[in-house]
Parts: sequence; structure tokens; C-alpha cells
Amino acid sequence: MNKQHLQKSIKFSLSIAVITFVLAAIFSVVSSSILNGVMSIIGLVIVFIIVFIGVFFDMLGIAATAADEVPFHAMAAEKVSGSKQAIQIVRNADRFASFCNDVIGDISGIISGTASAIVILQVSNGFGYGEGTTFHLSINVILTSLVAALTVGGKALGKFFAIHSSTNIIFIVGKIIAFLEEKFKIKVLSNK
Repeated sequence: MNKQHLQKSIKFSLSIAVITFVLAAIFSVVSSSILNGVMSIIGLVIVFIIVFIGVFFDMLGIAATAADEVPFHAMAAEKVSGSKQAIQIVRNADRFASFCNDVIGDISGIISGTASAIVILQVSNGFGYGEGTTFHLSINVILTSLVAALTVGGKALGKFFAIHSSTNIIFIVGKIIAFLEEKFKIKVLSNK
């Protein structure tokens, strides 16, 4: 590995760390403020949505690393919407996967843990039990185990789809990005 590649890698790593810090702070504040004002059942649904987001983005990151660029070249030659974006995703699979798996996926895991703690307290308090009681500890074990099982099981299933349907998944993502770029005139993917 040459010095230039190392410098690019360090620069990317630092920028991704800053992005992660900012996004984690935003997601944490938003999820905590939403959860503080809702019933525990809605809070539980929000926790499961956060878990699903993490699983979904983990699947996207793995699909990017498993996808082959060749099918998208034929589509790009026919000017199929999303094919150029799909090529960019595959060519930058390491960065795309890092963003999806590490930034969004890991933030979702952390936020779902924090959100679970808030919901556990809400459920315990709703039944008249305080923190540290047997009821609170039981709910804590059950909900934490359920969130962990859904996260790990969901990611395992997502990996299966990501590996076996990587071309379709990345093409759909490419189409969504193309739509966003055309409709809102924003550049989602960089040519760099």
C-alpha cells in the first residue's frame, strides 16, 4: 500500500467518524425525545423500526461488496435509470459498505439499546415497579434478548439476500439514488 492510499484512507476514516458522531447525536436526541412522550407499546414499535433500519442498511452494505459491476454496464449502455449509480456503488463498495454497515448499522444498534432501556423503564413504571425490581429486571432481560435476537437473526437473513440478490438490491438502490438526484437536484454519490 502506498502513502497516497494510506492518506486517503485516513482522511475517509476521519470524515466517517465525524459523520457518525453527528448522526448518532441527532438520532439519539430524536429517538429519546420521541420515546419520552409515547406509550410503551409505541416505544416498542419504534425500537423494532430502529432494529429494522440497522438490519436493512447492513444488507445494503454487504450487497455492495458482493455485487458485480458487469451487469450494470450493459444497463448503462442502454441508459437505464439507476445503472450509473449502481456502478458507482460497486466501484466504491468499501466506502458504501462502511457508511451502511458501520455508520447507519452500528448507530442503529446503539440507539436501539438506548431506546430499549427507555421502553423498559416505561413498562416497569406503567405497572408500578421501579428500577431494580424483579419485574424490571425480567422485562429488561426479555426485551434486550428479543432486540438482540431480531438484530442478529435479521442481519443473518439480510446477509443471505445480500449475497444471493446483490445485483437486484444494488440496482434498486441505484434507481432510488437516481430518482433523488433527478427529482431534488442533489448529488448523492460523488464521482470521486
